[in-house]
Amino acid sequence: ISFTALKAELKFAGPYDDHDAIVTISAGAGGVDAMDWAEMLERMYLRWAEQQKYKVDIIDRSAGDEAGLKSCTFEVSGKFVYAYLKGEHGVHRLVRLSPFNSDNLRQTSFAKVEVVPVIDTPETIEIDEQDLKVDVYRSGGKGGQSVNTTDSAVRITHIPTGIVVAIQNERSQLQNREKAMTILRSKLAQLQLEQHKEKVSELKGPNEQAAWGNQIRNYVLHPYKMVKDSRSGYETADTEGVLAGNLMPLMNAYLESHLSN
Repeated sequence: ISFTALKAELKFAGPYDDHDAIVTISAGAGGVDAMDWAEMLERMYLRWAEQQKYKVDIIDRSAGDEAGLKSCTFEVSGKFVYAYLKGEHGVHRLVRLSPFNSDNLRQTSFAKVEVVPVIDTPETIEIDEQDLKVDVYRSGGKGGQSVNTTDSAVRITHIPTGIVVAIQNERSQLQNREKAMTILRSKLAQLQLEQHKEKVSELKGPNEQAAWGNQIRNYVLHPYKMVKDSRSGYETADTEGVLAGNLMPLMNAYLESHLSN
């Protein structure tokens, strides 16, 4: 077996590397600019998925009041999707001239990208029903009108960790509940990986400080152009290419930097 083949094999040796992935993007500090930044990231990942011929299913999307989006969740399916996307998990920081303030000042915005492997087999992650609080409510559409008149939206809270998953797609309550449980299992699997625990009962709540300063990657559009990953050290001046979905060099650099650890 050649060194290159061995390296490629090792690159995908993580426990869930061959799984599909669920991506959630949330606007962070920075107001309208941050919501616009969250939408730019959504476009970047959707273009990347399209280029790789991966399938995307939008699960939930909450638009910003003025522009951009507050949060969105989508599932990406295909070969080694989680392996490639897992390095995107973290805080992404954008520096640019703001298109939203009249002085056109330099603005720093943050968005959080959460990536979890899709765990759709209940036996992989066993959840005690008594640990769940399930609420059903009506989906709210744009402008406050009801998307439908039945209580189809589902919010599931995992009491021990405090993880909340809410789905209000125009699916049935049963479909929304199934999807919410898949996402909850997936989030718990990710927590198990991060906290090195055998049992779900030993997990603590996720470390939610999207403390702006913990960014994994910086995207600078002004006064110069550069995308730099703070973990692999990979950098490129081709900001347009990256934001248009050319992420493979960044993803491979992240995977290879973990081989040497």
